Amino acid sequence: MSAALQAPALDALRPPAAAGAIAPPEAGLTPQEMLRRATAMRSTLRERQAETEAAGRILDRTNEQFIEAGFYRVVQPRRFGGHEFDLTTYVKVMSEVARGCPSSGWVLALTSGHPIILADHPEQAQIEAYGNDGQYRCPSVGSPIPVQVVPGGYLVSGCWDYASGCDVATHIMASGLVPQDGGPPKPVLMLIDRKDFTIIDNWQVLGMQGTGSRRVAVDQLFVPAHRVAPLAMWGGVSAARVHANPMYNGRKAGFFMIEGGAVLMGSARGMLDLYDELLRAKPMRFAAKTKLMEHHEFQHYFGVAQALLDNADAALLKAAQDYMDACTAQAEHGIEFPEVEDRRIFLMVQQAARLAFEAVDRIFTTAGTQSGQTASMLGRYYRDIAVQRTHFTQQMDRTAVNFARLHFGFAPLSPF
Repeated sequence: MSAALQAPALDALRPPAAAGAIAPPEAGLTPQEMLRRATAMRSTLRERQAETEAAGRILDRTNEQFIEAGFYRVVQPRRFGGHEFDLTTYVKVMSEVARGCPSSGWVLALTSGHPIILADHPEQAQIEAYGNDGQYRCPSVGSPIPVQVVPGGYLVSGCWDYASGCDVATHIMASGLVPQDGGPPKPVLMLIDRKDFTIIDNWQVLGMQGTGSRRVAVDQLFVPAHRVAPLAMWGGVSAARVHANPMYNGRKAGFFMIEGGAVLMGSARGMLDLYDELLRAKPMRFAAKTKLMEHHEFQHYFGVAQALLDNADAALLKAAQDYMDACTAQAEHGIEFPEVEDRRIFLMVQQAARLAFEAVDRIFTTAGTQSGQTASMLGRYYRDIAVQRTHFTQQMDRTAVNFARLHFGFAPLSPF
């Protein structure tokens, strides 16, 4: 099976009456059309940035447009009403949305990408998650908390921070620690319905305010055993294997990094768009009749930023393809998808992010002091990207050491 094989061809590999089957709302939708829709929304999303930031969450009308456009179904299995496009399509669509609004793009990317994480859960959990209509928007939250083993499942009380998109979610996937006799607790990921968790507003930050990455909490919640899967970010391939497409059955850390990388690249492109507009409109300080775009100094700044972002984009798309290839090689030829390869992909996206960071720093520091004003859109992009840089997955030096240790036959020093 080729990694480029798309959903219609994969239909022939599925049972004709698979349990929980849902017809996709637009059976003939193509990756090209989905990308066109994302690009067409860019200006609208830019216009809504300030309102989204003030609301502290993705706007309802933006969410409805994402649903109508099919964005949440981009990598959702076709069996469950999704489009099952490949990861390069996912990256391009998420980047285009984030180019218009980083906060809205973050929510979209970290909910629409999680069908790939859900694929590790038992089939019954997936059937329940997608329901009758295939509506599935599911943040995933880390920092696992202890859970209690009870007959038929688990009992959990506690909370998790940073549930991006919880306001529009249909579910969350929350991490827990299951006690083990004579050993450390086992980390797991629990599928929880929207009706079973509450939202606590504790998200007041410098940037990415519009993501609504609030705290979610549960109290004495029973989670059935079939709604729990191992949380093995660097673990082996999926044991569930509910889907024929190899994309769903690989390791998950590299994909997790690709999700955030797509948003960061789009956010940086959004800054370059604004810089382009600024250079065309703003005069030189000491030569009033000369626009910045006419001066060699700013031509150099713009050209270098363009090169940095083009290379960052290329690396991100290469990482997405390498991930698809590794999943396919394991499924078709039995070639192991090893942890060192997953960490290499993770590292590749982190380096792409560093290139993007370099570009946006150059843009912000040469755009003039007005870009630092509170209401500046260019400043908002910069603040959003600065907060994205703080994510624990962006700490490249740690990943570089752990990749090298695995390469040379040593155990990694940390999970990330």
